[in-house]
Amino acid sequence: MAAGLSTAGYVTVATIIGLENVLDHAERWSVDWGRERGRDPGLYYLRVFGEPGGTAPWGWRFGGHHVSLNNLIAGGRVRAVTPCFLGADPAVSPLLGPAPLRPLGGAEDLARELMRSLGPGAAYQATLLNRAPSDIIGGNRPRLGDGDEMIHLPDLWERPFTEPRLATSIAELDEGNETATGYGTGEHRQLALTSAPKGLPARELDAGQRDLLRALLATYFGRVPDGLSPLRAYDDEATLDGVHLAWAGPVAPGQPHYYRLQGPGLLIEYDNVQRRANHAHSVWRDPGSDFGHDVLAAHRAAHHH
Repeated sequence: MAAGLSTAGYVTVATIIGLENVLDHAERWSVDWGRERGRDPGLYYLRVFGEPGGTAPWGWRFGGHHVSLNNLIAGGRVRAVTPCFLGADPAVSPLLGPAPLRPLGGAEDLARELMRSLGPGAAYQATLLNRAPSDIIGGNRPRLGDGDEMIHLPDLWERPFTEPRLATSIAELDEGNETATGYGTGEHRQLALTSAPKGLPARELDAGQRDLLRALLATYFGRVPDGLSPLRAYDDEATLDGVHLAWAGPVAPGQPHYYRLQGPGLLIEYDNVQRRANHAHSVWRDPGSDFGHDVLAAHRAAHHH
């Protein structure tokens, strides 16, 4: 895991894993997923695909609650590091001192600062809706498509829960989330993913706002070592121009909100809505080459006629 992450990325992931203990405490050790412990910092898994070190492509995945890291290696080089998903529940936790623990705080604060720097016209263009959805829109789909809408909680699992008590609990939680957001069919359609980015293009931003956008991108691209990060590409003004900012919900701190950064080869999503805006999700994706799909397709075409 450390080899696939920057130092800051490793510390953040390790903190998120440790938050399972904090979440267990916040829920009074009451959550039951049909196992001995509902929240468990030991319940994370490494999966290896293919033969490490060989000439054929191979990969690894590390994941569990609020962590999904994916690497594809081909020709001795890391060729894909997305999807890269990190969450935090609680998003804010007290520490012994004035500053709280906020593993994803930078990704939230910089986006809010960018939104608050916009003039009325630009803010209106960036805002998709005045209320936030209860989750990121792409969810855990292996492939993203035009028109994708938010996946409801019961559908996030590969197989539905067959134990009636757990199935009922998940359905009630999903219903509560939807009621709290006030979303219906129309709102979900309005927030749907599209191949043409929604929101405000970066070409409309001034120099200071463009610096804020680059700093925000760094909170995602900085998860991986410098040699794997695409951040330097966004030093090019034309490349940055292709990024669009879209926001849903209030901009005031502590309020449920969602944002999206989208451009060629890029989809970033962030939400902090659930648990009264104290449960955050964030994901960095490359819709065209998540999991190294493009590299694997080229390998198959070259070697498996």
